[in-house]
Amino acid sequence: MERAVRPPQAAMLSTVLRSIRNDRRMRTAEVARAMGMALRSYEHFEAGGGRLNLERIHRFAEVTDSDPYAILAALDIGSPAFALRCADNKFMTILMVALQEFDEDVGDGVAELDARPIINTFTKALKDLGAQAVRRDGAADVWLDERRRRLTPPFDGGPGPDKDTP
Repeated sequence: MERAVRPPQAAMLSTVLRSIRNDRRMRTAEVARAMGMALRSYEHFEAGGGRLNLERIHRFAEVTDSDPYAILAALDIGSPAFALRCADNKFMTILMVALQEFDEDVGDGVAELDARPIINTFTKALKDLGAQAVRRDGAADVWLDERRRRLTPPFDGGPGPDKDTP
């Protein structure tokens, strides 16, 4: 499936693809080969040239072990960094799987939902996820700080804090 890429989106797509490829420490020729594309065709794709090709986006994501839905979402929300942030945890793929299951479970009932509860539910869920990420990082810092003091510094030839002095 293809759709026309608007000029700002083309530049954004190029930024997204290049940043993911660079983060994965892959060369253009390596990605092109893995995608089964000629190098020049891949370079045109990575430059955001031509029409947006969903099949290529998904193939690129498979080759680079990134999130194809985050790449597409990054274009729609205007944040190339979003795709890179989601590359490892597959945030948008997880969301799409959950939506697919929701659609299967609720079916036509989706049409009966009012917009306000949908907005409130998603807003609360995303705020909770954001707070969890902050708390996790803070907890990791506290954990590391508490335990770091028990290590023997590399420049200190003496015994560690739990060892007796001879």
